[in-house]
Amino acid sequence: MLTALCSLPAHAGKVALLLEEPYGHFGSMNPTGHAAIYLSDVCAETPVLLRRCMPGETGVVISRYHKIDGYDWIAMPLLPYLYAVSNTGEIPADADPGMVVRLQDKYRREYLMDYVPDDPRREFPDGDWTQLLGESYIRKIYGFSLETRPEQDDALIALLNDRANRSHFNLFFNNCANFSEKILNFYFPHSIHRNFIADVGLMTPKQAAHSLEKYAKRHPDLEFSTFVIPQVPGTIHRSTPVHGVIESLIETKKYMLPLMLLHPAVTGSLVAVYFGDGRFHPGSQDETVFNPRQNSEPGVIEAAATATPANEQTGAKATRDSTFYP
Repeated sequence: MLTALCSLPAHAGKVALLLEEPYGHFGSMNPTGHAAIYLSDVCAETPVLLRRCMPGETGVVISRYHKIDGYDWIAMPLLPYLYAVSNTGEIPADADPGMVVRLQDKYRREYLMDYVPDDPRREFPDGDWTQLLGESYIRKIYGFSLETRPEQDDALIALLNDRANRSHFNLFFNNCANFSEKILNFYFPHSIHRNFIADVGLMTPKQAAHSLEKYAKRHPDLEFSTFVIPQVPGTIHRSTPVHGVIESLIETKKYMLPLMLLHPAVTGSLVAVYFGDGRFHPGSQDETVFNPRQNSEPGVIEAAATATPANEQTGAKATRDSTFYP
């Protein structure tokens, strides 16, 4: 578990925005990344049914996805979401694309067959379900967390369990950042808001993180912390920095150069907007780094400067995350 999320007394829960860097071909076209919510005291009875965590469980990651069995949101236990395994002893020291696919499919066969069944035409089913598993193999993740109260967690569980969970995904107006915005505003009203200048009114993962950080500064009584979950070493391409909408245009040469030639005045305006209201860069020297194998007991796992490989002898007994209960 994350030290930043569990350094408080046992009765205190945490909600954290996970700001995830973009990766791959789609990430180069749309470098806004992905947003998800981590809840330390909420767990998944199934991927679409929430409950309070039992002792020793390490919480859940929940987000909005596109085309995963028609659901609007899916909840995954922490370790499977990050590493596609249920046991810290199974986390590999480094990763390659083939190994990641095998880990994802192994977990799917054990726990997700009702939601992602076999496809007789393919060895591995096609679709976006792979976004549920092993996110730390493909990208770096930043976390921004605040303390929650038990009654808040109970109210969120009741709300999401009782509400129809059917997808109405829209890349611009009903995406993962919009979902995270609603969850965070449920816990902390008016904490997350759009940037109508730097993001032309769209909600982006980076703007959600920026809003939460500013909200925490306005409320110093709240327990606010940040952390980073490194991308697992290996042959998989490294993820790239996350951007907002205007920042994406400015930082991407294939967009910016033609715009400068055709519309220099517009380009100048965009640059002014960026420097005036769009600069927010996650990551600092002071962030806690997540190490899933530093301690044998979920809930008291310590942080270290780097992640400990699974094949390194640390003397710590492997721990299990929560999985889906029959």
